[in-house]
Amino acid sequence: MNKDNIAVGLDIGTTKIVAMIGKKNEYGKLEILGVGKSKSLGVHRGVVNNITQTIQSIQQAVSEAENDSGYKINDVVVGIAGQHIRSIQHSDYISRPKAEEVIGDVDIDTLISQVHKLAMLPGEEIIHVLPQEFKIDGQAEIKEPIGMYGGRLESSFHVVVGQAASIRNLGRCVKSAGLELSGLTLEPLASADAVLSQEEKEAGVALIDIGGGTTDLAIFKDGIIRHTAVIPFGGNVITEDIKEGCSIIEKQAELLKTRFGSAWPGENRDNEIVSIPGLRGREPKEISLKNLSKIIHARVVEIIEQVYAEIKLYGHEDPKKKLIAGIVLTGGGAQLQHIKQLVEYITGMDTRIGYPNEHLAGDSIEELSSPLYATAVGLVMNSIRNNTKSATPFVEMKKEEPEVAPEIISTDAPVIERPTETSTPQNPIQETTDDKIKRSFFDKYIDKIKDFLDNAE
Repeated sequence: MNKDNIAVGLDIGTTKIVAMIGKKNEYGKLEILGVGKSKSLGVHRGVVNNITQTIQSIQQAVSEAENDSGYKINDVVVGIAGQHIRSIQHSDYISRPKAEEVIGDVDIDTLISQVHKLAMLPGEEIIHVLPQEFKIDGQAEIKEPIGMYGGRLESSFHVVVGQAASIRNLGRCVKSAGLELSGLTLEPLASADAVLSQEEKEAGVALIDIGGGTTDLAIFKDGIIRHTAVIPFGGNVITEDIKEGCSIIEKQAELLKTRFGSAWPGENRDNEIVSIPGLRGREPKEISLKNLSKIIHARVVEIIEQVYAEIKLYGHEDPKKKLIAGIVLTGGGAQLQHIKQLVEYITGMDTRIGYPNEHLAGDSIEELSSPLYATAVGLVMNSIRNNTKSATPFVEMKKEEPEVAPEIISTDAPVIERPTETSTPQNPIQETTDDKIKRSFFDKYIDKIKDFLDNAE
């Protein structure tokens, strides 16, 4: 019997924390076994600013996912974002002493290690080193160098950099919540996995993930990541503007935005009014939907213009860099009414809303196909690629844990044995050089964070 590869993604966002447990079914689709969601209390603009509250929120989401699925979570792949993230382009090369031997993993690892020695600003650390195109002895545009002959191996890299302290704080929260950190992934890359097709990545596409605290951008062309950026504004600043502009409390502002908000002011007539209950015996407040849309429109335009400036920085006006597939919007902010039309109006690029349902099994809960869960679905997909066994059925743990709720035991989940060396995964995934590089780098990077956390205790 084939062993199931149970994967867990943990999306630590500014407004919500989502723990998602999933596995691949026999058709290669993602079957979600359980989801836990909690309000994120200790995170501001993608960065942890209260360790205790973040730990509690993580534990709440994880506990909910465990109860929902009947699996005990052991380790997680975590998404990282925040205003401290930046990216740089870098080219490097190595000279191979034995040009008559074929290029192998060792040569790629040597080249990657060289990039890791790049001098960063004080307090910064490299998170991702993503190879773009290789060049062997002057021959350019090589995507898969392994197995080829050559003396000089050269590559251009997309290097993602972040503040070391922020990354370690994230690691500390995960570890203190009783979990192991099996991987770190830049959130826009996880969202891209969930909502973009390979055809779009080849044609050229800009993914805009509008979250609560940040708006993340990832640009792909010829199937390769070309540019990433994090804009330190998201849905929360829109809520804040509504709160200030209408003199109401935050909870009411959030409800107004999600239920009646529109990014296009012309849609509402002047006589459309919504009544908000007053505080403690005060008179109800009447708010014009036209004014509400004007407030939202002003802030959304500001966010989109900043993202568009990053797209221009990439150089999309160059015919060779043209983004034929246009823009894909995802994240909670993509649910705002008429935002697609506004993005098309400002950028002049074709736009669609990205839903993660393409990769989900047909019997998945409808709620999971919302753009809100794009990052979490992408993180689970990332965890599956790492071949981690991130969760164990409670049935297996019966001896260690006598107090188990009967409804959890009744799950259909199969008993999973420890994988042996000879066991083969149910859906073997062909590894590219890119996957191998990410895997080897992540192993080293996660070990480095674990060592730091252990020594800090």
